[in-house]
Amino acid sequence: MKNFIAERRLLYSQKGSDIRKEFVIGICAPYPVEQSMVAFPIGEGFAGCDVRLEGLDEEGENIFGADSLQAVNLASNVEAFLERLQQKYDLFWLSGEPYFGKSMGSD
Repeated sequence: MKNFIAERRLLYSQKGSDIRKEFVIGICAPYPVEQSMVAFPIGEGFAGCDVRLEGLDEEGENIFGADSLQAVNLASNVEAFLERLQQKYDLFWLSGEPYFGKSMGSD
């Protein structure tokens, strides 16, 4: 289990299933990035920030920024990441309301 600096708890169900389970999407503390860690040129102060999932068998993302503040800012915008998950799962707030508004199967 990672120590998140911020997290969001949600529910998911496989497409076509009514069984909902809880998962957490969280961002980890930023870390300094060295040139040997990435395949693109970086500048002084470059930082990374990981987005991780707990309770869902999916990979997270490594987000990079010009500095630690930008890395955290970019990592905290999890909407695009969750939209990609929406292709495979239906996502819900803990209240049961659909995360992205109307359920995909609803009219």
